[in-house]
Amino acid sequence: MKEFKEVGRPLKRVDAFDKVTGRAKYCYDLLPTDHLVAKMVLATVGNGRVVSIDTSEAEEIPGVVGVYTCFDPDLPQQPFGTAGHPWSCDPGHQDIQDRNILTQRVRQYGDVVAAVVAEDTVAADRAVRAVKVEYEEYPLELTRFEAVDRPEDFPPLHEARPNNIIAHVDNRTEVQGGYETVEQILDDPQWHRTHIEVKTPRQSQAHIELCLSFAYGEGDRIVVVSSTQLPHICRRIVAQALGRPWGDIRVIKPYIGGGFGNKQDILYEPLNAWLCEKVGGRCVLLELTREEVFAYTRSRQPKECHIDAAWDDDMNLKARSLEGWSNQGSYAAHGHALMANTANSFRQEYSAKELAHHGVATTFYSNETCAGAMRAYGVPEGNWAAEVLMSDIAYDMGWDGAEFRLNNFMELGYKDPFWPGPLCCYSRGIDECVAKGKELIGWDEKRAAYKDQTGPVRRGVGMALFSYKTSVAGLSLETSNVRMHLAQDGSIMLQMGATEIGQGADTVFSQMAAETVGVPTETVHIVSQQDTDVTPYDSGAYASRQTYVAGTACRKVAEELREKILDYAAFLNPKRQGPFDMRDGVIYDVAGNEVTTIGEVSIQSYYHPTNAKQIEAQDGINVQENTFAMGACFVDLTVDIPMAKVTVNDVVEVHDSGVIINPKTAEQQVHGGIAQSVGMALSEELLTNPKDGSIRNNNLLDYKIPTMMDLPDLTADFVETYDPTGPYGNKALGECPCIPAAPAVRDAILNATGVKFYEAPMTPQRLFEGFKKEGLI
Repeated sequence: MKEFKEVGRPLKRVDAFDKVTGRAKYCYDLLPTDHLVAKMVLATVGNGRVVSIDTSEAEEIPGVVGVYTCFDPDLPQQPFGTAGHPWSCDPGHQDIQDRNILTQRVRQYGDVVAAVVAEDTVAADRAVRAVKVEYEEYPLELTRFEAVDRPEDFPPLHEARPNNIIAHVDNRTEVQGGYETVEQILDDPQWHRTHIEVKTPRQSQAHIELCLSFAYGEGDRIVVVSSTQLPHICRRIVAQALGRPWGDIRVIKPYIGGGFGNKQDILYEPLNAWLCEKVGGRCVLLELTREEVFAYTRSRQPKECHIDAAWDDDMNLKARSLEGWSNQGSYAAHGHALMANTANSFRQEYSAKELAHHGVATTFYSNETCAGAMRAYGVPEGNWAAEVLMSDIAYDMGWDGAEFRLNNFMELGYKDPFWPGPLCCYSRGIDECVAKGKELIGWDEKRAAYKDQTGPVRRGVGMALFSYKTSVAGLSLETSNVRMHLAQDGSIMLQMGATEIGQGADTVFSQMAAETVGVPTETVHIVSQQDTDVTPYDSGAYASRQTYVAGTACRKVAEELREKILDYAAFLNPKRQGPFDMRDGVIYDVAGNEVTTIGEVSIQSYYHPTNAKQIEAQDGINVQENTFAMGACFVDLTVDIPMAKVTVNDVVEVHDSGVIINPKTAEQQVHGGIAQSVGMALSEELLTNPKDGSIRNNNLLDYKIPTMMDLPDLTADFVETYDPTGPYGNKALGECPCIPAAPAVRDAILNATGVKFYEAPMTPQRLFEGFKKEGLI
């Protein structure tokens, strides 16, 4: 593996001091004092149409500037898509455009039918309550059976898709072994066979900072300051929604207090920009409440998968099939991409020994709240399906689950047969991950100690593997641009289009730039705020793409800057023999003798009497390659059967994410992801009221995320392979940690009790019902 100096340093975050002292400027910190406040009038039915809106009482409330409804003659009528995907010039590859700024056609409880702008929050809240809305109601279509097998005597949710099917995909791999179909393999009596049906929940991102933006006029343009993961895409979508040239919109992204995919959709910024237009360019703040964020932004798609599998006596999978359904809710947002990721990850992970695989995936509209991107983008659901299957087979056959999984795991050189571009396993450290995880958790000892337990309280140990693609290269555009220049004192000014949203991106970008230029990281100063008027283009934070894609751009630009610095050093020292080299900010000649320093070069470059120039570089890249990260999670827990209570005692997660750029920030990423996955396993689920489609538990009291009291000390470790496609041998890490802990918890519960659970989260109620059914209670 290549040796690095700055890459791999366990540095503290470059934004740590500003954040812990409160100096970091988040969206709300930049808000002008003379702003107006906007509040939304949200639909109180789950399916229907607005018949009339009476705003007269609201308009009389002191402090109200205006009340604007879905019947406003100035309301832009063109629908737009909200998903934060790169724009495609091919209409067939564009996101579904099915959302309006305000809507007469109500498709979910909480659709925005009107909005109020007032001088303060009190007046705005009073006005919202005073608006009277009359609806024509339609029967709710919440479940797969209600939405897909819908009656024909009332309007569809979206006219373009009268059957509510957003997309349906049927993929079959090439069949081997003399068979003609996957079904023939599954039906062959020489193999063992099983059928299972699994479900995963509507999970909330539960980020700390609320969803908010403020908008104000600037000349003939609108400036939107937003807590968004992708400012350049936000600019485009706001402009499309308003029907204005893209250059009319300027988006500023300050520090972000978390997003986890929820801020990968452009939710209410178009409404905010339109309200700003309506009040003549005055600054308008639109901030959602915590309850609104839970209920009316985005969530993980709830999914159901039916699985068939066949295997032999030698731990070899022979064939698998998956039929999956994803309940997208009221609007397409990211559409079928999430369910496709679920089905793809299920197929990819255990692809080594199969003779064939068949996957069918369907995404449908319903009157549920709209789902969207959440950390790992559909893969936790596919991993739950794959790992529950592997867990059941290993348990029923009496096999070591780790050995069985490794025997079938994706092999080095694997290429996905359905990915439009190269998606390959270029580096593979899964065996080392499992070996290290087994040692850290005490796998063999605990499996022996926990065998044949009886009694009401039992211990269990479980595990799960995962694989995860790095970026969306090969399927969608992966481009990034970077700007660097040399300051007068020899420090490096770095501006990335890629965004820091709390994950530590600015720190690793600084290390990457320092590594390639040849200076200490401490002398690199990165601009955390993005401004679409001046920041180079980048798609933003999603898909674990930034250190891979934007990191490649960062390295390219750093190489260009380094060459320009060395060229100028040669100009200043014509008698010294080149080529020059630079290490730790010191420039050496070909013989290894010190020539000058970057500080001397920089000051001369600015103030040289005949050759003054700012040494700078700006460039971009298109990444075409894509690779797999992978890893293993091990869990030790205690099950109190009569209390239907699970206590997690220990979690060990080991990742192959290639070269680790910063071990400290990487460890923090893993710890946070484990917590989210344990939440998916045991407690996190947004609950829909079947009477009206509203969310029942839209607050931090009733929506149960794990706290410090619910988690043990977490162990994160790494197996460092060198991936040839990564800019520094690195590959995905950001989303990976939230994938495998949930099925590992499930595997440990099975190990402890012998009871199989198929629906996440495994809440006390579901645990009680399962234990009772099996005669343990």
